[in-house]
Amino acid sequence: MMAAATTLKALCAVLALVSTALAAVHPYQGEYFYAVSDAFIFRGGREGMIASKSEAVDEWGTVAKGVSNGKSYIRFSNVVFERPKSVANEYGPRDGDTGLVQAVVFDVNDRDRIGYSADGYSRRYCCDKDLVAKTRCYPGRVIVQQNEQGGGDWPWVTDIYFSDNETLAYAVDEAVTIEKTGMYYLWFVVCDPNLAGVTVSGQTTWKNPQGYLPGMMAPNLKFYGLMALAYLVLGFSWFVLYALNWRDVLAIQNCITVVVFLGMVEMATWYFDYTNFNATGFRPYATTLFAVLLGTVRKTVSRMLILVVSMGYGVVRPTLGGLSRRVLALGAAYFTAASALDVMTNVGTIDDLTSSARIILVLPVAVLDAVFILWIFTALSRTLSQLSQRRQGTKLTLYRQYTNALAISVVVSSLWIAYEMYFKMQDSFNEHWQTDYINNAFWHILSFLLLTIICVLWRPTDKATRYAYDADAGDQEIDELLGASAPSSSGDSAGDKKEVEMASASEKVFAIDDEEGGGKMA
Repeated sequence: MMAAATTLKALCAVLALVSTALAAVHPYQGEYFYAVSDAFIFRGGREGMIASKSEAVDEWGTVAKGVSNGKSYIRFSNVVFERPKSVANEYGPRDGDTGLVQAVVFDVNDRDRIGYSADGYSRRYCCDKDLVAKTRCYPGRVIVQQNEQGGGDWPWVTDIYFSDNETLAYAVDEAVTIEKTGMYYLWFVVCDPNLAGVTVSGQTTWKNPQGYLPGMMAPNLKFYGLMALAYLVLGFSWFVLYALNWRDVLAIQNCITVVVFLGMVEMATWYFDYTNFNATGFRPYATTLFAVLLGTVRKTVSRMLILVVSMGYGVVRPTLGGLSRRVLALGAAYFTAASALDVMTNVGTIDDLTSSARIILVLPVAVLDAVFILWIFTALSRTLSQLSQRRQGTKLTLYRQYTNALAISVVVSSLWIAYEMYFKMQDSFNEHWQTDYINNAFWHILSFLLLTIICVLWRPTDKATRYAYDADAGDQEIDELLGASAPSSSGDSAGDKKEVEMASASEKVFAIDDEEGGGKMA
């Protein structure tokens, strides 16, 4: 109960930090500008955008109907700026334009064209008389340097004026057509110090040629569709074997069934979440939260499954005894930490921004993963030693194959983590955003492959129960139960007593007391 309460509190705290954005529509609700160098800037969004298809836009700007119409744009809707009334009262009713806010849309590759840096470190964003000759800018406006090789109308800039003594300034409702693939930023910039207290309200809608999914998220739609299909095939194969041998199913196979089922539902939920997001532009909290928590449950149960299999549960020993509490405690801790991280990463996320809070939440998850790995291989070492002393060759071979699979997955994971760190350090501006989805896809694929290996090694058979709980069985019987044939030896009967004695001694060494008895390792 305490673990559940802790998890609930953590989730509530994280939900309070999550952005209130609900869609590919970026809402602004009285947001203040931030002082950046000599300007005041509000960052209205950042997304990877795919270029509009040439056939989607004719010379009059009309587009085909439907969401997947090939048109890519950033649309301004009801964007309003409000300045303090005390500032507006400084002007009269016939003073004309009395304040300026500029909206700038630019590709990340053009970031050096916004503003001016004389030393390569500090950057000025507002033009003054000293910078006119250097940048060809206009005093009192944001500096947008021209591309000497010709850049057309990019970066795109529009002016929004405050008139007379009005407190509100309205941006024109228009759409900026994206004709070049890139990572685009939207900034609202103020260079007048008197407008330091200005706020922005309204919304902008960002749309790609195939729908509303941000560019970095768009590949996830196909990926989760393929993963849902892969889990469906694995689940169907597993459930057929399970149904054919339901009378002899082991407890560990029930755990595997749960993990396979969770994987199927999770992948399907993610696929429909992205499909709905892409089609409507809205990403409801409920659907995303369900997918996130379901995925966290699957990851938690998967890690616990690998751990208890490594302990020999269901094959070497019928119960875990007192260790069950420790396994459950570690699982609860991991679920709490992973839930906080995954909720922060996914729930309410509609653009391609990276949250600083996410970086903080990664640490406890990484520590708990390390605890799982250490405990898994420690348990595997004991299990292998136990099987070796008992001379149960077939089981030993089974666990060696399982150990090799885990070892390979750990090595591959370590190499991938190193690559991810290098990738992030080399791509601080997300210039390689189109391949960013691979970082997340890798972990899903690795998890699926490891689950598939476990399903193959522990597949249901008609003699699985006898195989699992017959601790004193000889190699000949075990081979027979797995469908293999092993030649008999004249020394088998003579060695039975010795093997049984060794098995009994080994059982004492690795025995785990019953849960009610305190649960400790001898």
